[in-house]
Amino acid sequence: MTSSTRHRRAPSALLDAAQTLAGDGTRLHDIADIRDYFHRQQRPVFFIGPTNFNLLGIERWCNNFHHVNLIDCYDGRDPTVFVAPGAHEGDFDSIEAINNHLLRQPRVAEYLHSFGPEPVAVFLMFDRTTEALARELGLEIWFPPAELRQRLDDKIETVRIGDAAGVPSAPNVLSAVHSYDQLRAVAVGLGPDLVLQSAYGDSGHTTFFISEEGDFRRHAEQIVGQGEMKIMRRLNCRSGAIEACVTRDGTVVGPLVTELVGFAEATPYRGGWCGNEMFADSFTPRARRQAHSMTERIGRKLHALGYRGYFELDFLIDADDGKVYLGELNPRITGISALTNMAAFAYADVPLFLLHMLEFSGVEYSLDVAALNRRWSRAEAIDSWSQLVIKSTSPQLRRIEKAPPSGLWRAADDGKGLELQRLSTTPDGVHQPQQGFFLRIAGAGDWAYQGADLGIVLARGRWLDESYRLGARARQWIDGIVGEYGLAAPQPAGAACTAPRLKAG
Repeated sequence: MTSSTRHRRAPSALLDAAQTLAGDGTRLHDIADIRDYFHRQQRPVFFIGPTNFNLLGIERWCNNFHHVNLIDCYDGRDPTVFVAPGAHEGDFDSIEAINNHLLRQPRVAEYLHSFGPEPVAVFLMFDRTTEALARELGLEIWFPPAELRQRLDDKIETVRIGDAAGVPSAPNVLSAVHSYDQLRAVAVGLGPDLVLQSAYGDSGHTTFFISEEGDFRRHAEQIVGQGEMKIMRRLNCRSGAIEACVTRDGTVVGPLVTELVGFAEATPYRGGWCGNEMFADSFTPRARRQAHSMTERIGRKLHALGYRGYFELDFLIDADDGKVYLGELNPRITGISALTNMAAFAYADVPLFLLHMLEFSGVEYSLDVAALNRRWSRAEAIDSWSQLVIKSTSPQLRRIEKAPPSGLWRAADDGKGLELQRLSTTPDGVHQPQQGFFLRIAGAGDWAYQGADLGIVLARGRWLDESYRLGARARQWIDGIVGEYGLAAPQPAGAACTAPRLKAG
């Protein structure tokens, strides 16, 4: 990484003003300085995407922070969320397509320029088209270039990056697949039960479990001719994830959280992500230490490759021998960012995403990364929060006529159903185990198709039981939220879905 990349400065018009907010006028020296700087910083910053889910509540930490979204999850109640009239119309096959659509809206352009000069954009996903549109609008993107992110997002490249950093993936072989017999030949030694992943895509759609030829035939069109694939031994494992941030002073590492994957009540995809649990005893201390060390090693490798800022790693923890393996690398904020940014350690210091923005702000700073990592790894710094992503699991296509509002909900004491306590735009009111914050994604007039995100529940405590199966509490929330949706009669087979196909993140 060149010095010009490491110390790229903000545009000059606001840089002097920014530096005057620093502890001694030239540099931020500690967490208190960083908090103060963001509470008073002047540049308008916009999170542009389908919803504000991934950076939920970050506007409380950063002055002049706003959300530009495709969907209004709050029916106009959140003043930091802007949804351009008419922008919701259309069908989108990716988050990048949604962002590019938003940047082309005249009303969005007007909004972006209404908060002052030198606006900044942050995204969940973006591509080269997004970068070109942002330049036309005078937006500076506070992320590494799309080309670098795209290369690092490759699941095949992740294996190689991990190997170079001394972080092993699950036993695997990398190969193109041409037939079932050829697959078995290249995967000899990996056992009868295999997991295949293509280079790109949502793991729920691009992860294939192959034990016999019938499994292969069902997915052959998505495997054969798709280029090099990651072919892994199927482990008896639990899934975990860590978010971290590459800074000039080192890699700051968040907690290892449990991944909820493939629960049929919440997702139709066998390998699909459907939530997380964050609590101190989610994994053994040894597994947490291993994952933390692996994350630091990957962070150093990413730094050497020119990457900086936010990233997330998925881990596979073998239930039989406790070994920790690298699963995926996501060079961006992710679906667990909302949990990471509202954990106890974030409130004690700063949310992880503020450190990401600091790295791109152009302001000089010093950060004691080792001390921060020690504090954040302590069990008492990790309070218990969980989230559950609820998708439509029915293969039928139905129009949504009624949808529950975003807000504070409470599970009924008899274990059946939910009741709305009050409308809300944040999880701040969640204090008791029976309470949860529901963030609505699909609203009235949208389509409930198989795999559509209906909404997300954030709550204190756990969704899984001690055997890491979906517990009765989680099932009550899933059934309760789904039961609050009013759906029209199913559409005939092959009917067109003209509403946008959206994903939460």
